[in-house]
Amino acid sequence: MSNPVAKDTNWPTTATPEALEAERLNRKQKLAGTYRLFSRYGFGLGRAGHITCRDPILANHFWVNPFGKDFSRIKVSDLLLVNEQGDIVEGKGVLNRAAFTTHSAIHAARPDVVCAAHAHSIYGKAWGSLGRKLDPITQDACAFYEDHAVYDDYGGIVVAEEEGAKVVEALGNNKALIMANHGLITVGQTVDAAAWWFISLDACCHVQLLAEAAGKPRVLGHDVALMTQKQIGRPKSGWHNFQSLWEIIVDEEPDLLD
Repeated sequence: MSNPVAKDTNWPTTATPEALEAERLNRKQKLAGTYRLFSRYGFGLGRAGHITCRDPILANHFWVNPFGKDFSRIKVSDLLLVNEQGDIVEGKGVLNRAAFTTHSAIHAARPDVVCAAHAHSIYGKAWGSLGRKLDPITQDACAFYEDHAVYDDYGGIVVAEEEGAKVVEALGNNKALIMANHGLITVGQTVDAAAWWFISLDACCHVQLLAEAAGKPRVLGHDVALMTQKQIGRPKSGWHNFQSLWEIIVDEEPDLLD
């Protein structure tokens, strides 16, 4: 029988031990659910890709998937808790060194980031090969207006510490990064937001590829794009958009909570 869904405490007003334990379970459940959703969207590709969430109790530790386990099979009990040295302190499995190099750098540099997601999605890779930012050609794309960047210094799999530092520098204070010739990264103050931003960013890449294949897309002006970004690009907007997806995945695949 599956475990009950933790009460959502993504926006806690207290920091009691009980609240922190509840938040830990909530983050782990949302993380496992995000892996399942990424599989449904086709974001999994062999052993590539990783999503992490910061532990609310041990802030310099994060939870991540074991290397080699398919996204569609991830459960809460599969997740690994990793410290800042790359040691597995809870869970069984192998740590993806590229995941540690990239995510440890992000979590260390961005204390506001609870979750970071990286995958080699089809449309993210296709758009990334152009080495360009997305244009504000749709309302959805405006969520990333002046809030995403491009990392155009591809140097192979990110396993060196200096490579992780370059990724962090390129990401800056943005919520998304298009990695040229590689894939996408999104970050959020909640697991929910980071997951939604990734799903939405990949869809925006798809839309712009289609639009440019058909002709010359109409680009929204700066003032309108920025106003729209402030309306739909906020952290809570990402959180809210994810909730319907969470309800579906936990209802249809409750074993992810085990």
